[in-house]
Amino acid sequence: MAQDPGIGYKVVATVIGAQGRCNAGHQEGDTFEISCHNPGALCGFFYHNIFPTLHTFQFGGCLPWWQGDTIQLECPDRRNLVTIRLERSERA
Repeated sequence: MAQDPGIGYKVVATVIGAQGRCNAGHQEGDTFEISCHNPGALCGFFYHNIFPTLHTFQFGGCLPWWQGDTIQLECPDRRNLVTIRLERSERA
């Protein structure tokens, strides 16, 4: 895996909802750091699905429906829906 160069904002993902049975084992309350260079503990399908959004978010971009430094994203598996909250902050 590529080494995360630590550029852009620090992004922390928190699982805030899990319905059904997530095949990757994600459960409500799981928290991990994620970036464009590091998928963290996120399922590959979910990571692939959110990558363009993560790229914009990590590097300071904003979409009209985002408010502040927190966004929510949903897994593409609608039968076993996992919802995560991404929070960005300045790197220490």
